[in-house]
Amino acid sequence: MSIQQTLEKILRQVKEGIHPSDLVDLVDELTDAQKKELFELLSDEEAALIIQEMEEFDRVSLIRLLTGHRASAILKEMAVDDAADLLRELPPELTRELLSLIEEEAEEIRGLLKYREDTAGGIMTTDFISLPEDIPVEEAIIRLREVAPEAEIIYYVYVVDEQTRLSGVLSLRDLIAAQDGTLLREIMYRNVISVPTDMDQEEVARVVARYDLLAVPVVDEEQRLLGIITVDDILDVIEEEATEDIYRLAGTGEVEGVNILDASVFGLARRRFPWLVISLLGGLLSGSVIGVFEATLQSIVLLAVFIPVIMGMGGNVGTQSSTLFVRGLATGEIKSRDVWSYLFREVKVGLAMGLANGVIIALAGLLWKGIPVLGLPNGLIIGLAVGLAMFLTITLAAIIGTMVPAIFNYYGVDPAISAGPFVTTIQDVIGLLIYFYTASMFLNYLT
Repeated sequence: MSIQQTLEKILRQVKEGIHPSDLVDLVDELTDAQKKELFELLSDEEAALIIQEMEEFDRVSLIRLLTGHRASAILKEMAVDDAADLLRELPPELTRELLSLIEEEAEEIRGLLKYREDTAGGIMTTDFISLPEDIPVEEAIIRLREVAPEAEIIYYVYVVDEQTRLSGVLSLRDLIAAQDGTLLREIMYRNVISVPTDMDQEEVARVVARYDLLAVPVVDEEQRLLGIITVDDILDVIEEEATEDIYRLAGTGEVEGVNILDASVFGLARRRFPWLVISLLGGLLSGSVIGVFEATLQSIVLLAVFIPVIMGMGGNVGTQSSTLFVRGLATGEIKSRDVWSYLFREVKVGLAMGLANGVIIALAGLLWKGIPVLGLPNGLIIGLAVGLAMFLTITLAAIIGTMVPAIFNYYGVDPAISAGPFVTTIQDVIGLLIYFYTASMFLNYLT
C-alpha cells in the first residue's frame, strides 16, 4: 500500500467514525513527515480527538512537528485538562507561544498549569456542570440542555451557593424523577465527597475507588468548586502509579518522554546503573563476609553447598514481604497506625515459613551426603545447623522486608524504592552472617 493510500485509508476511517484509539495504531506506523501531512488534512476536532488518545511522548513529538497556528487550533478543540497536560511536557518557550495563540482558552489552561501535575488540581478539568441551589428542577433541566455540550461528563450535577461553594450533588436520575417546582436544595445530596487541590493523585484514585464515583469534585480551602476529576483520568493515574512502582520494585528508573522501544541504550543503562551499583556493593560485602569465615568453610566444605539456598530463600521472603507491604500502603489497606500490628503479624508469618523451610533443609542436610560421607552424627549436626540458620534467616527476612519500606514511608520517601536492591542486599549480608555464625557454633561438635 502506498503512502497516499495509507493516508486516504486513515482519513476514510476518520469520516466513518472509527474510534480514535483504533486510529492511533495506524498513525503510529507513519513517519514524522506523513504524520504532519495527515494532521494538516484532518479537521481541528478530528485531530484533537486522535491526539487525546495518544501516549504522552507521541503527543509531544507530534505537536512539535506542526506549525504554531496549527498546533494551537488543535489545542483549542482538546479537553482543557488534556491540553494542559500536553503543554506541561513542552519546552517553556513553545508553551508560551501556543498559549498566546489560543487566546480565550488560555486563561483556563493557565489556571490548571499552576498546580503540580501529580495533584488533584493538576489532573482536574474545568468542564463540568454546576447549578445554583435555589432554582427549580424544570429550570435546571433547561440549563442542563444548554451547557451539556461543553461539559466533559454529565453524570453528576453539582449544586453551588451564591459564592460558588459546593453545597450538594445530584445525579441525572434524581433530577429527572423530581417533581416540577422542587428546588435543587430540597433534593440534593449534601454529604458530597470532594478533594482539595493539593491532594496527591494516588490518594485521589483511592477516594474514587472507595466510593465508586464516576467523578469527584475539586474544591479550594473555602469549599469553592474549582473542577472535577473524571474516572478516565483516574484510570490514567492508576496506570501511571502502577508503572512507576513496577519500575522501582525492579530496581530501575522509568524512561520518561520516550517510548521504551525507542529509548537509547545509554539512556536505559544510565537509569538502571545506580541500582545495580547498590547490588554490586552488596555482593562485595557478602563476599567479604564469606572471606571472614573462610576457615569455617575449609573445615566443612559441605557448608558451601547451602550458601545459595540460604541467600536465595532469604531474598525471596524479603522481597515477598516488601511487595505485600508496599501494595498495602498503595491501596490504602495498611494505614500508618496499622504498621506495627502488620509487622507483628508478619513476624508470625516469618516464624511459620522459617520453621517449615528449616525442617525441609535440615532433612536435606542430613540426607544429602551427610550420612555416607561424614557419618550419622555429622549429618545430624549439619542438618541442625543449616535448618536453624534457615529458620532464623527467613524469620528475619520477613521482618526486614516490612521494616525497611516502613521506615522509608515514615520519613516521607516512597517505600517502593526500598524494595528490590535495598531489601535483597541487606538480607544477603545478614543471611550469610546468620548462616556462618550458626555453623561456627556447631563446628566444635563435628568429628
